[in-house]
Amino acid sequence: MARTAVVAGVGPGLGESIARKFASEGCNVGLFARSDEYLGELAGELHAETAGDAAAVPTDITDESQVESAFERVRETFGPVDVLVNHAGGGGWSGLRESSAEEFEDAWRSCAYGAFLCSKRAVSDMVDGDGGTVIFTGATSAVRGRGGAAGFSSAKFAVRGLAESMARELGPKGVHVAHAVIDGQILTPDAREQADGRSEDTFLDPDAIAESYWHLVEQDRTAWTLELDLRPAVEEF
Repeated sequence: MARTAVVAGVGPGLGESIARKFASEGCNVGLFARSDEYLGELAGELHAETAGDAAAVPTDITDESQVESAFERVRETFGPVDVLVNHAGGGGWSGLRESSAEEFEDAWRSCAYGAFLCSKRAVSDMVDGDGGTVIFTGATSAVRGRGGAAGFSSAKFAVRGLAESMARELGPKGVHVAHAVIDGQILTPDAREQADGRSEDTFLDPDAIAESYWHLVEQDRTAWTLELDLRPAVEEF
């Protein structure tokens, strides 16, 4: 039976690569993001080109009622959720003195609070079923606070703490929880345009990251990864 996966925070770059990889492996994928038009186009492509299927589910993951409705739509379309990728995040790229309270809270909501809401909805299916996988997209700032990024760093630390807590709580119930530290810049379409002669070897390839995420889904439960640290072989200082 095909797995049902939800990717929360789909956009050009890693989110799209994850969705494409999972659909190519036969998963039925619920695509969560705020962009209605983009999601619809991507869902159509995955339906036509991969072994799996996809549903565009426009969702503000910081809104609890929207998250609840989104998961109900995925269940009605594909069945109980087996895999969740908490990939949404951003904001908070300023220092303490420059950050507003609103900016700080927005970063936390998009990174940590949204992941909390999505995890609550997905994990119930996994515990009641045959288990499942929850993957969090982290960042260097999740393990080493970045100067001039008070909101983002705090939010990513919160995400890492949530992942570690969930792993210890839910592992015995058959739910694999993993946190991926993305230690470098991902080669998104925007990053490619702005590279300005910088070698692509200094970026992380989003398709390669997606392959690593799929490996987490496929891992035997006797040897689960809690934290995966990914970085390019060539670092640019």
